[in-house]
Amino acid sequence: MKNILKYVISLGLAGCLMWFVFKDINITDMLHQFAKANYWWIILSGILGLVAHISRAIRWKLLMEPLGYKPSTFRTTLAVLTGYFANYIIPRMGEVTRCGTLQKTDDIPIEKSFGTVVTERIFDLVMLLVIFLLNLALEFTKLKDFFMEQFASKVTLIVVLLVVATIGGVAGIWLFKKYQAKLAEHPILGKIVGLINGLLDGLLSIGKMQKPGLFIFYTLLIWVMYYFSAYVLFFAIPETSHLSMLAGLTVLTMGTFGMAAPTQGGIGPYHFLVGNALVLYGLEQKNGIILATFIHGSQMVALLLLGALSFLTTLFLTSKSSK
Repeated sequence: MKNILKYVISLGLAGCLMWFVFKDINITDMLHQFAKANYWWIILSGILGLVAHISRAIRWKLLMEPLGYKPSTFRTTLAVLTGYFANYIIPRMGEVTRCGTLQKTDDIPIEKSFGTVVTERIFDLVMLLVIFLLNLALEFTKLKDFFMEQFASKVTLIVVLLVVATIGGVAGIWLFKKYQAKLAEHPILGKIVGLINGLLDGLLSIGKMQKPGLFIFYTLLIWVMYYFSAYVLFFAIPETSHLSMLAGLTVLTMGTFGMAAPTQGGIGPYHFLVGNALVLYGLEQKNGIILATFIHGSQMVALLLLGALSFLTTLFLTSKSSK
């Protein structure tokens, strides 16, 4: 019941934001612009996106190797793509789904692989912060008012939540380490202790990694591919082909914020943030929203197709191995 309620709320939020974004947009005109788009750029964008997803899978493998697990790049990529597919059904389920997928194909405990995913996300947050600061430094005059308008009222809340989460996390780990021996003696709590230890092993695997240089390389490659997979789509529509590479950086920044929102695949928040940010680069608001829809839609279709194919392939592999 809780999952159903969560799904309905996130779907309702996405629907409300989509209505707000598209209420003044002529859908017929938007579809006409899509029809005359150069779809070779979409194919190139899809290839660049796939390189990013494979790079994410390889980076994930590097984190699991210190734990004694060496899944193939193929199966790890299947798990990553299946996770993206799940995110379009239930928000924030992608991480759990990809760990569950790898447990089925390679018998890797979820608690350990999930710990490595948390480590991944921490590095992604660091990269997002770097990109945000770079974007702000290069486009300060354009972006300062936009960021103030969109986020100023939320800065205090965000800082408070981050501080509370950090203090709570550190205190929780300290208390767990201090009392885990006693907790482990309890028949039920002992199992929970085992799960938490597995999660911490995965989380701390970064310190035991044998190839940190490769980890950094693939982290950078992921974000470079994210950038270019969106940027090349500017050229698919004549009205947006003049946009600069700095506009592409802004799309990456705002798009990532939008994708982090608790809706299916960032639907709604992505369109709102990217569409409004593109107005800063001389586009009419309707053209900004059309481009945001085009970028998000093409990437969503690619991920749904690849994710569905990965899910079916995983089912085939697991059914074959069980015979």
